[in-house]
Amino acid sequence: MFRLKKLFFAIFILSLAYLNVAAQRTEILLDEGWKFSKGNFPNAAEAGFNDTRWETVTVPHDWAISGPFDKEIDKQVTAITQNNETRASEKTGRTGALPYIGEGWYRKKLNLPTLKPNQKVLLQIDGAMSEPRVYLNGKQVGQWNYGYNYFYIDITNDLKVNDNLLAIHLKNMPKSSRWYPGAGLYRNVHLIIKEEKSIDQWGITVTTPIVKKEFAKVNIKTKLTGSGIRLVTQILDSLGKQVAIDTAKGIFGNEADQNLAISNPVLWSPERPYLYTAVSSLYEGNTLKDVVKTRLGIRTISFSAGIGFSLNGKVRKFKGVCLHHDLGPLGTAINTAALKRQLTILKEMGCDAIRSSHNMPSPEQLELCDEMGFMFLAESFDEWAKAKVENGYHLYFNTDAEKDIVNLVQANKNHPCIVMWSSGNEVPDQFGAEGVKRAKWLQEIFHREDPTRPVTVGMDQVKATMQSGFGALMDIPGLNYRVHLYEEANKVFPQGFILGSETASTVSSRGIYKFPVVKGFDKQYPDFQSSSYDLEYCSWSNVPDDDFVMQDDKPWVIGEFVWTGFDYLGEPTPYDTSWPSRSSYFGISDLAGLPKDRYYLYRSRWNKTKPTLHLLPHWNWEGREGETTPVFVYTSYDSAELFLNGKSLGVRKKDKSSPQNRYRLMWMDVKYEPGILKVVALDGNGKPVAEEKITTAGKPYKIVLTPDRKEITADGKDLSFVTVSVVDKNGVPCPTATNALNFEVNGAGTFKAVCNGDATSIESFVKPSMKLFSGKLVVVVQSDKKGGTIALKVKGKGLENGNIEVVSAK
Repeated sequence: MFRLKKLFFAIFILSLAYLNVAAQRTEILLDEGWKFSKGNFPNAAEAGFNDTRWETVTVPHDWAISGPFDKEIDKQVTAITQNNETRASEKTGRTGALPYIGEGWYRKKLNLPTLKPNQKVLLQIDGAMSEPRVYLNGKQVGQWNYGYNYFYIDITNDLKVNDNLLAIHLKNMPKSSRWYPGAGLYRNVHLIIKEEKSIDQWGITVTTPIVKKEFAKVNIKTKLTGSGIRLVTQILDSLGKQVAIDTAKGIFGNEADQNLAISNPVLWSPERPYLYTAVSSLYEGNTLKDVVKTRLGIRTISFSAGIGFSLNGKVRKFKGVCLHHDLGPLGTAINTAALKRQLTILKEMGCDAIRSSHNMPSPEQLELCDEMGFMFLAESFDEWAKAKVENGYHLYFNTDAEKDIVNLVQANKNHPCIVMWSSGNEVPDQFGAEGVKRAKWLQEIFHREDPTRPVTVGMDQVKATMQSGFGALMDIPGLNYRVHLYEEANKVFPQGFILGSETASTVSSRGIYKFPVVKGFDKQYPDFQSSSYDLEYCSWSNVPDDDFVMQDDKPWVIGEFVWTGFDYLGEPTPYDTSWPSRSSYFGISDLAGLPKDRYYLYRSRWNKTKPTLHLLPHWNWEGREGETTPVFVYTSYDSAELFLNGKSLGVRKKDKSSPQNRYRLMWMDVKYEPGILKVVALDGNGKPVAEEKITTAGKPYKIVLTPDRKEITADGKDLSFVTVSVVDKNGVPCPTATNALNFEVNGAGTFKAVCNGDATSIESFVKPSMKLFSGKLVVVVQSDKKGGTIALKVKGKGLENGNIEVVSAK
């Protein structure tokens, strides 16, 4: 009876601890009340400095995204070796043609709660672009170099009782990036107030060394500061019900090691991303000193020769995409709603994996991948000791690489979504013995910090890595493109499998089609667009179908990460020497997040829960009457029949005569005539099961608004992405419309940004006007903190207005 009462009392105390976490450890998000100015101000860290004329901003903040676009910004004269270039040429728009270069200062008054004796205060910065130097009350208290990394500083001893001033200096050098890096405090800044006797920051490590149907062993190692303390850990299921509890038997070397058993565990996977929560409570006697909550997923991963990759004992292949860190018209400033929209679009496509390219991911992105079910390849560097750009990471590699990896792993090691690390991407160090040593050194650091996950490198110099031993030493040999070398590499490398760490680099512009329709690389046109027939690619790469063949026919190919899930700012290949062209063409969706045709090609293979039937091109070709206008169908069905104005143009069936015929249905000899183009999908018995049609549109008549969400949170941060399109008098979408539109937002929100997905547009993202591109654009509205109705009105000359209301609620 005594033991039973003692158990009930312990559970009661732990429940109180769980409900009152904020009383023991306080985390303050430093998002509002910042003063910002771009420029060099030698005295800006001092309290007496006059910042009254500085801009008031919220953080996360990207100082460069408001533009203007300018071809002279970071113009680089170089030969891009990754693009097989041997002669230097002028590159405009390589880093987005936005004003990210220069110095900037952020200042904020810290109004802290009254600190108790033996409390300590940490300042954590999730990412600052770049070279942050942190000052408190005029004194430099910390610094970091790598703009993509997370770091924290103990500022306890430098705090005053009141009137504290935090100042952060940032500096972006020219020729420091190969894409748009952003600028400013683009990720979140936190203050953590806790007891001196407490759980260390990033001090909890969760692993699941034994996973069976009947039970799982959860190992939790916890680093602690202080003596005479007791650690109690409970694990809660997704509904908050306790499923395990343990009191640490001892603390050795300031670390507790606990094993907890969970009966009949629910395993984490992309199909069912089930999350538990570990609640770590630290006591001194009966006084609760600290509480930390850690989300965890129970899952197993393995990579083995002859089998490939297995998750929870089941063999599967990665259906992944690479993502840069910018959010299109929002720039690099992290926003959870924008990230979630991206992942929702990818989930509908059937994507199950993300590679952070070529940088360390944000905490918010990883949290969403845990929740929504995406496996994650977390990347670290784009450069090692050898340079790609003049002022790149190679300047810091020898001094900073180890501590950067340590922070990457320690901050993120408990995310179940992460299934592998990457120590680099297409580094010039792939050549020679020194590169092999660096690869081994970096991999061993990852292994030391996290023995549970393998390490890869995105290798593009495949022949060199086969000869030097570079590829052989990697846990996972990752090949960027080079599908023609997969077979040879797999014979040379001892691992017994190959990962397509970067694939395709197919280029296209949403809704733009070029004739004649011929497969080819590095194609360029006077309008600086690429054809959405999805047969154009870069000299070093290939069309998607070539990767599909390897994924489907070679069991030792364990998946792919397509370049890229979304267009991103910078790297406007194949137009990186042309102006205006300031963002990529690689995306499966465009910069506004609107799916291109290629989206449905991938969906037809990847989405196994819903059928796909997509018809292209559009059917507005005035002046092309009677000319050959090929029609493609991307579908999960094996065959379909095409009709033009009621007349059958024949049945096509997928076959293996070529990669394109295997994955696309193509009618190459269609003669254009206006009217109705219809495709009817057929089942295995030749019976109709689905259809889609495209109708030739008349003149634009009315504006149509379609939000991704009609209800958002009144937190001053949440966003609704409203797709704007135009239709004719009969309601038929106008796919070639380029009307100039104006936007007006009233009520409980504000206009945030606009984007039409055109890589050649130099219209501002932050001004409430823009032209349609291929008949569409996206307007982003942001909630305020009051709540209510947000009214968006869109106007265009000669068009019926579009109006929509979005509810913003507490």
